[in-house]
Amino acid sequence: MIVMSSFKMDRDIFTIPPKFIFSPTLSNYVGLWQRWGDFFDALLNSFIITSAATILAVVSSVMAGYAYSRFRHPLLAGSAFFLVFIRLIPPIVITLPLFPAVNTLGLNDTHLLLIILYATFFVSLGTLVMRTFIDQIPRELDEAAHIDGATRSQILRRVIFPLSAQGMVAVAVFVIVFSWNEFLFAFIFTTTQAKTAPLVLAEMYDSVEGVEWGVLFAASTLQLIPVLIFVIAAQKYLVAGLTAGATKG
Repeated sequence: MIVMSSFKMDRDIFTIPPKFIFSPTLSNYVGLWQRWGDFFDALLNSFIITSAATILAVVSSVMAGYAYSRFRHPLLAGSAFFLVFIRLIPPIVITLPLFPAVNTLGLNDTHLLLIILYATFFVSLGTLVMRTFIDQIPRELDEAAHIDGATRSQILRRVIFPLSAQGMVAVAVFVIVFSWNEFLFAFIFTTTQAKTAPLVLAEMYDSVEGVEWGVLFAASTLQLIPVLIFVIAAQKYLVAGLTAGATKG
């Protein structure tokens, strides 16, 4: 309905009964470009932040998952429970203590801060998912590569990364969906330079001049399409990530 409404005139958006046959118009998209040009800058910020956070989270999750899968130690076992505990903490709990530290470090309103926050928030879940995938890779492959002279980093690059690609895509989907739509961290820690698309959508909704619903729906459509395309393309990997470890044998 949002996509359809983005091509309607304002008078046709909330008609009862809804109009499913209408003359489409691009006036809402033109209005979005003319009156909310900063939305496209925010959309670019969202793309940069989401891409970098996804790469950082996926690489970190693979390396951490490899450590949990291949090594056994009481501290590692205990830290696995800590990962789950950290993931259960609501984001708002950590934002207020972080704010003075962020200001002191000069990271407020920067892409780097949101990249680190988004990646950190999903590394715990990503690590557990990647551990399950890496557990399914026979240790004999690691040993064979080691006998052939491969270092630990080479084993990761040439054995673990290719064979766990399905899990990496699943983790990437989780991080992308979260980072692309995240509002709280961006609202608290950004003002202008690193403003993301969800913040501009909120500004449209709270506009003192009244809500231009057609323009708002047009912006929502543009914000939705990229992540929707990615999720559909990676759907089978996402299902594999959700069901990883559910069966054995």
